[in-house]
Amino acid sequence: MSSETILYIVIAAILSFGLAVFMYGYRSKYTGTLKWSFGLLRFLTLFAILLLLINPKFKSDTYTIEKPMLPVLIDNSASVVELGQSRKVSALVSELKLNDALNDKFEVSYFSFGSEFKEIDSLSFSERNTNISKALKTTQELYKNQIAPTLLITDGNQTLGNDYEFAGTTFRNPIYPIILGDSTKYTDLQVQQLNTNRYAFLKNKFPVEVILVYNGTGSVNSQFIVKQGAAVVFKSNVTFSETNSSKTLNFTLPASAVGLQKYTAQLLPIDDEKNTTNNVKQFAVEVIDQATNVLVVSKIIHPDLGALKKAVTTNEQRTVTIKKPSEAVSLLNDHQLILLYQPDRSFAGVFSEIEKLKKNTFVITGLETDWNFLNSIQDHFKKDVTNQTEEVSATINPNYGTFAVEDIGFENFPPLHTLFGELSITVPHEILLDQAIDGFASESALLATTEVNGKRDAIWDGEGLWKWRAQSYLESNSFESFDEFIAKMVQYLASNKRRSRLEVSSETFYYNNNPIRISAQYFDKNFVFDARVSLQITAVNQETKERAVFPLLLKNNFYEVDLNSLPPGSYSYTVSVQDETVSRSGSFTILDFNVEQQFLNANVSKLNRIASNTKGEAYFVTKVSDAINALLEDDRYQQIQKSEQKVVPLIDWKYLLGLIVLTLSLEWFIRKYNGLI
Repeated sequence: MSSETILYIVIAAILSFGLAVFMYGYRSKYTGTLKWSFGLLRFLTLFAILLLLINPKFKSDTYTIEKPMLPVLIDNSASVVELGQSRKVSALVSELKLNDALNDKFEVSYFSFGSEFKEIDSLSFSERNTNISKALKTTQELYKNQIAPTLLITDGNQTLGNDYEFAGTTFRNPIYPIILGDSTKYTDLQVQQLNTNRYAFLKNKFPVEVILVYNGTGSVNSQFIVKQGAAVVFKSNVTFSETNSSKTLNFTLPASAVGLQKYTAQLLPIDDEKNTTNNVKQFAVEVIDQATNVLVVSKIIHPDLGALKKAVTTNEQRTVTIKKPSEAVSLLNDHQLILLYQPDRSFAGVFSEIEKLKKNTFVITGLETDWNFLNSIQDHFKKDVTNQTEEVSATINPNYGTFAVEDIGFENFPPLHTLFGELSITVPHEILLDQAIDGFASESALLATTEVNGKRDAIWDGEGLWKWRAQSYLESNSFESFDEFIAKMVQYLASNKRRSRLEVSSETFYYNNNPIRISAQYFDKNFVFDARVSLQITAVNQETKERAVFPLLLKNNFYEVDLNSLPPGSYSYTVSVQDETVSRSGSFTILDFNVEQQFLNANVSKLNRIASNTKGEAYFVTKVSDAINALLEDDRYQQIQKSEQKVVPLIDWKYLLGLIVLTLSLEWFIRKYNGLI
């Protein structure tokens, strides 16, 4: 409180006292006790009112003790069970929770990780993948401004994500790995990785690459074989030694029959091999007798063409050919979809031939497009343009129902370039992406699809798609979301299949360590997407005949179900609509592959390195008491006393207002009691 405020308070006290004396001490008609009572009450009332007008401020200090944080990250993957460490982990967590000294010094938080990172609920050790780098990165973000040494309880075997050893280099807090398992090296042969195409064309050969690894001492001989059913389709003798511990085999297999072809790759085990599960890997290839051929016609060279080609050919079923308009006319009949990039008058012959052949088209326009020509050569859409250019962004239409599409973050993508003017579509259509300028809707379509007399077309009014693909990678470290969006567009446009009221999308086979999802769309009789119905899928195991029924959940403009709970095997399925006779059937196969069963021991060396890089220390699970003592004795982790100063104005002090009310009430009551009012 300043000296000036104190002076005001003193003056207020003197003034209040003077007024009270003047009112009840000088020429007062009251005598004795009443005079002193009224004078005291009036002094208190006046002084309290003047204090409120002065409104002095008081400071108060509060002190708190802040403990350092101790996040405990627990590996909840199936490899913990495979290494026989699940009971030790449960016992370790109980020990940490019951350690009073540790809980007195630290604010302990528990998290589990597998594919995802989350606060601990219960430990099941059933996660099919391990993402240690994601767990460390998330912890770093949670505690980036705090003292937070981290206990990492894991076997160190990662199956998903970036290399956690390098993720640890940016970690500001020390990491203390608690190593599950041992460092003993067992003699082991392993099919470490197998790469092949998902699709192959009939009567062609498809490539297979396999990486074989040996752990042990001395030299060993084995044989690698690939079986289809009981028939051996490939075999090769292999020799390993301590200095030559890996082999890479490249070979081809014939695609001689249409449909899903399943294979088993096996590296024959040697004597006394402890883990033979990792000697076998199943894989499959879908053999098709027809590919989707996409012809891209463009007069100019543009980065969009490369981005589109890469996105379309991500699916091996599709091929892309890029030609100039003069070269494309004779090739139109060999392709299912014609993509016309920024047409001008040189495209006249192409448009004429497309009209004769009734080919589906995908028109992409931009700054080099001749709209006068385009308006005159077709009657599906028109645009009155000027010489001005415009930057336009995209917003997804949530009611788009032609095919299932997810929002991949369109609003966050860089703007596209187009010529200024409103795009008018003159035939029945659906808008997939609306156009926005500076964040405001322009009431013009950016991307729309049409279907007239069985012919499907699309118009995309904007160039710069390569920026979208690049931004998609920056946001998710993968081109997958953008490529899948383009793939769905191409799949819809390249097909002339009659539209059904119930559309189901599924793969022919899945690996059980990856998401197993089936999506569906249901349309009413006017082919408008209907979000009010209930859909369910019935899956029947072909071998055991067991039936499983799951509901499909509504997700934006489609329904989806996750079937990861199904065991490996071949299944037939039926998607049906409740209270309707509409249904669709199909089949899929779940291939067994448990990546968590591929490990024999803990990755001790990598866990030691991440501990060293972050100034922590690694301990085996049997030495966890040493880890606890190290944390308790480390001077870097001290409790911090924090003070907080609060400045409270007197006007916020409710008791003073209560005092004013009380004194005035007492004065009125005394006067009333004595018959003075």
